[in-house]
Amino acid sequence: MMSMKRRDLLKSAGLGAASLVLGVPGMRAAGPAQKPNLVYVFADQWRAEATGYAGNGDVRTPNLDWLARESVSFGNAVSCCPVCSPYRASLLTGQYPLTHGVFLNDVPLRNEATTIAEVYQRSGYRIAYIGKWHLDGNQRSAFIPRERRQGFEFWRVLGCTHAYNNSYYYGDENVRRKWDGYDAIAQTREAQQYLRDHADGPPFVLVLSWGPPHDPYGTAPQKYKDLFKPDSLALRPNVPEADRPKARQALAGYYAHIAALDDCVGEILRTVHETGIGQDTIFVFTSDHGDMLFSHGGQNKQQPWDESIRVPFLLRYPAVLGTVGRIIDLPINTPDIMPTLLGLSGIVIPGTVEGTDFSRLLTGKAPVPHYAALIGCPSPFGQWTRARGGREYRGVRTRRHTYVRDLKGPWLLYDNEHDPYQLDNLCNKPEHAALQASLDANLSKKLKDTRDEFLSGWDYIKKWGYEVDASGTVRYTN
Repeated sequence: MMSMKRRDLLKSAGLGAASLVLGVPGMRAAGPAQKPNLVYVFADQWRAEATGYAGNGDVRTPNLDWLARESVSFGNAVSCCPVCSPYRASLLTGQYPLTHGVFLNDVPLRNEATTIAEVYQRSGYRIAYIGKWHLDGNQRSAFIPRERRQGFEFWRVLGCTHAYNNSYYYGDENVRRKWDGYDAIAQTREAQQYLRDHADGPPFVLVLSWGPPHDPYGTAPQKYKDLFKPDSLALRPNVPEADRPKARQALAGYYAHIAALDDCVGEILRTVHETGIGQDTIFVFTSDHGDMLFSHGGQNKQQPWDESIRVPFLLRYPAVLGTVGRIIDLPINTPDIMPTLLGLSGIVIPGTVEGTDFSRLLTGKAPVPHYAALIGCPSPFGQWTRARGGREYRGVRTRRHTYVRDLKGPWLLYDNEHDPYQLDNLCNKPEHAALQASLDANLSKKLKDTRDEFLSGWDYIKKWGYEVDASGTVRYTN
C-alpha cells in the first residue's frame, strides 16, 4: 500500500474529487509494494453497450468513463451462462455451470470446489461481501450462516431482492436489518466504510454486489429518473417496431438505475483514492449478465444474443498495469475471472479451476491468444421457459463471431464485425459453410474439454436432484 507519508502528501496537496476526473500525473509505480487489495464491484443485468465509454450517447456514466480511461477494458467480456446464480457460482469457483451444478437460479452452491474467497483467505487476506448473494437456495431472504458463506468473513448480505427501496440484509447474527433508502447507495456507503477501516494492515478482498439495474426499472431515486425521457432515447435497430414504446419506457428506468450506480462507482473510487490505496488495489467493475430490453423481441437474460451475454469489464491496477486505458478484445469468460485475479495477485491457482489465467496477457508478458468463450443455457427456466421460446443451447463467442447450437443442431451464426446488431443469421447458408464448420469444431472441442455431453436440461435437473415446477423453474420464497 501507499505509505502514510505519501498519503499525507496527497491530502496536503488537495488531491480529492478532482483527481478522479483529471487523473494524478506521475503516480505510476514500478511494481506492487505488497500483495494487492481487490475491490470487485458488479451490478445485476447491466449489458455491455450501456456505458458512455462504449459509445452509448444516452446513458450518463462519467465515473465509469473516467475509470475506462485508466483501466484495461475487456471489450468482449461475456457471461458463460447469462443469469444470476450461475454467474455467481462460476465467479466464485472458476468453474463452468455443469461442474459446480448451479445452472438454475435459486439452487445452492455446494462446498466441493475451492472458492476465490477461500484462496485469498489462505494467503493472508481479509474477505468481505456486501449486497446480493443468490447462492444459498430458494429462500431468498433467509439468514445465511457462516459455514455457507464460501469463505467470506465480513458479511452484509441478503440472498436476493429487487425491492431496492425496501431492502434488508444480515450480518453475522440472525437479525434482519434494513438498508437506508435505495439499497445500492447504502451498500456503497458500507463499502466505503470498510475501505476506510481496512486501508492499513493486511490486504483485503471486498466484493460489492448491487441488485440494479435489474428490473423493476422504475424504482431508482427520482433525481435519476428525471434525467431520462423515454421519447428521447435511441433504440437498437434490432428492437421490433411493435416493442419500441415499451422498450423506450424500460430504457428510461434502466438508465436511471445506471446513472445512480455510476455515482456509486465514483464514491468508491474517491474513497479508494482518499485512503491512499489506489496504486496497489485491483479495482474491477463488471456485471453478471446483460439485458435484452426487447432486442430481438426478447426480455431479460439467458439468451445467446450479445445484449444478454456481453457485459462491461474494467480492471484498474496502477502499480502493475499503469493508468493508460487500453482495450483488449479477447472474449474473457466468467470462469476466467478467478484465475486471472489470482494470477495478478501472485497467488497459486487451485486445481479445481477450469478457467484460464490471463494475467500474463494483462501485464504484457503473453500475446493476445486466439480464444473463444463458451456460452450456454443448460436448462431454460423462469422468464425464458420453453413455453416462452427458451431452449437449451451451447455456443462460442469469438472476437468476431457468435455461433450457437441448440439440441436440434446449428441455430445461430453472426458476423458481429459486419452485423453488430445480429440481424443477419448466416447459419446453414452454403457460402458460410467453411466458417460454420470451423466454429462448430471449436465448440465441439470446448464441450469435450469441459465434459459437457449437451443433454436436455431435464437430464441435468435429475442428475443434481433439483426440485422444479413443470417449466423447469425452482420456486423461491422471500
